[in-house]
Amino acid sequence: MMTSRVPAAIDALLAILSGTPALSEVAIVDGPSSINFTQKQRIYVGWTPGDESAVSLEQAFNAAGARTRDEAFSIRCYAETRGGDKDMKARRDEVFTLVGVVESALRATNEAPMAPTLNGTVLWAHLTAGDLTQVQSEGTGAGLVFTVTCQARI
Repeated sequence: MMTSRVPAAIDALLAILSGTPALSEVAIVDGPSSINFTQKQRIYVGWTPGDESAVSLEQAFNAAGARTRDEAFSIRCYAETRGGDKDMKARRDEVFTLVGVVESALRATNEAPMAPTLNGTVLWAHLTAGDLTQVQSEGTGAGLVFTVTCQARI
């Protein structure tokens, strides 16, 4: 018996992002990874800097009889861009562009009608929150913590 849709949803989110042409030059990382300053753009799924929690979830019975449960969860993600210059505006614009591509990848299209359900793993998923960070150290960097919120029935 399935106890959670979280593992399948994370796998589907990784597959969707990895298959998105606009992200072909971006490293899509499953969970935490060592820092690689040679990669200028990265999206982490299930990891954010300074936070050990990858996903927050809640479950409850959806009706009397206790046969099915509703599950609500949020997948923590992080996008980052780096450059060897001092152009913070460029890094900030790049990181918001990356997250915009993620948001677009989670919308239904003729080519990807199942995107908002993470390929059928959840009832719906969408990008719901974000926090911007900016650094200047050996160049510039911008990071955007964002959350993909999902609703599922198990």
